[in-house]
Amino acid sequence: MIQVSSLSFTYAGQTGPAIHDLEFAISPGEIFGFLGPSGAGKTTTQKILFKLLAGYSGSALIDGREVRDWDIDLYHRIGVSFELPNHYLKLTALENLNFFGAFYQQHYRNAVDLLAMVGLENAANQKVGAFSKGMKMRLNFIRALQHNPEILFLDEPTSGMDPANAHLIKDLIRQLQGEGKTIFITTHQMHDAQELCDRVAFLVDGRIRALDTPKSLQLAYSSRTVEVQFRDSDGVKTYALDGLGTNPEFLNDLHGREVVTIHSREASLDAVFMEVTGKSLV
Repeated sequence: MIQVSSLSFTYAGQTGPAIHDLEFAISPGEIFGFLGPSGAGKTTTQKILFKLLAGYSGSALIDGREVRDWDIDLYHRIGVSFELPNHYLKLTALENLNFFGAFYQQHYRNAVDLLAMVGLENAANQKVGAFSKGMKMRLNFIRALQHNPEILFLDEPTSGMDPANAHLIKDLIRQLQGEGKTIFITTHQMHDAQELCDRVAFLVDGRIRALDTPKSLQLAYSSRTVEVQFRDSDGVKTYALDGLGTNPEFLNDLHGREVVTIHSREASLDAVFMEVTGKSLV
């Protein structure tokens, strides 16, 4: 669905490229995460893919066609939810959706149903200028769905949201994947990526440093130990073991104590990112 080869881009006045020789492919129906700190090149890459930046070198194909060769039909195939919501603040939520929806002939659902999907039905007739950032982000999300696009570009989709609404948006992203949508997420929220993405790419200083499934990356950089806690009248005892079946003291306790918890010591995606890139996500 998306194929990127040797993709580079340099902004006017800059001495070095914002992105350099990017290589990745995204299959139909895949949720692909583009992860990195601010300034890594995530948004630049997305803007090239939805034709807001021209003058790139290399190749960026959507559905087998070079982005620079697409005409307005591209915008009927893709939906974009920006990190910084761009609504008409003096219009209501419903008026915003109806205005932008008028650009398209095909619709996913009507505006009222879309607002209900993200818990904004009671705010349908409120001016968006009075919305919190989280409310604007939810409105931004459903606006990207209005024309039933095949590909969704989501930039920090849970930014500014409380845990309940972030969970709602993530559930909707999974639902959209179930409907066959291809979803490209840029974020520095590793927890979101770990929950949602089939594969992730780590981007730092405009270059991809790693690309794989979240689980594969975690296993590759994890300790091979298991932490086990036992409890009896003497209290809690903890083991951190490389092999559960070869430690005689552990095997003895296994027969005589209550097991409280067993945890593998998998690295978090945050920790893997720092190990691979030497940088934090701040």
